[in-house]
Amino acid sequence: PIFTPFKLRDMIVENRIAVSPMCMYSAEDGLVGDWHLVHLGSRAMGGAGLIMTESTAISAEGRITAGCAGIYDDAHIPAWKRVVDYIHENTKTKIGMQLSHAGRKASTHLQWEGGEQAPLSEGAWPIMAASAIAYSATNPAPKEMNREDMDQVRDDFVAATQRAENAGFDMVEFHCAHGYLLNTFISPKTNIRTDEYGGSLENRLSYPLEVFKAMRAVWPEGKPMSVRVSATDWIQDGITPEDTVQIAKAFKAAGCDILDVSSGQVVSEEQPEYGRLFQLPFSDLVRMEADMPTMTVGNIQSYADANSIIASG
Repeated sequence: PIFTPFKLRDMIVENRIAVSPMCMYSAEDGLVGDWHLVHLGSRAMGGAGLIMTESTAISAEGRITAGCAGIYDDAHIPAWKRVVDYIHENTKTKIGMQLSHAGRKASTHLQWEGGEQAPLSEGAWPIMAASAIAYSATNPAPKEMNREDMDQVRDDFVAATQRAENAGFDMVEFHCAHGYLLNTFISPKTNIRTDEYGGSLENRLSYPLEVFKAMRAVWPEGKPMSVRVSATDWIQDGITPEDTVQIAKAFKAAGCDILDVSSGQVVSEEQPEYGRLFQLPFSDLVRMEADMPTMTVGNIQSYADANSIIASG
């Protein structure tokens, strides 16, 4: 089953295996180099149907760390195009770019320097989010975004999408998960706004949908777009899988072709329930209830796991 092709708009992937985004913290001022060429190129040569880049920042301030990849400068285009061209010329693999702004999880140490989400003590840059709520007791509180900030971030996502097209990517993914900027609007645990962007799920979704629609408008009609979501916040009064069905329907109506269903990492006090294929039920629910394709991630450990997932629908 995993060796059956799959079509999204005009893109056909040869098989059902995709390499998930993996932050590698090995870029310089957002610029990727030989390390990324070998890292992503070797995975493509391994035969995966689709390769996703690591979370790629749409602005310098949107990086998680100073080592994160970016596409916020025209100088980044040829560096990424080198990777894309290598994969297209030497393999049948398709490659997608995950576009992101880290929000309140930005301006942190490299993971091996200070642990996950450890804030920078020197060289830090300003952070922002839907509401001025710190990620943890050790992280600074972000600025609550105003409309000017929202316009700038939307325009940065659009410009990054256009650069991804110029670099030759087959697909782009809009990162709305894991407590990063757009996700802070969606979750009631991180959005306590009292304006039109807070309150109901419809209100909380309005800005992420605005950004996505602006990206879709400049991305080629024949190329697919995905959205990564956290299907549950793993905490009481947070996002639930049932909420995620409604979120999926909204993005589908806006032109999303496939939902990348992950979970958690939204609040530091989460209580996730790990296990084999622990996120598969969320993906299954979205596929059935929202009637749209999904990508499934999380503790998928073998080809037998993957085959059973595809064979069962």
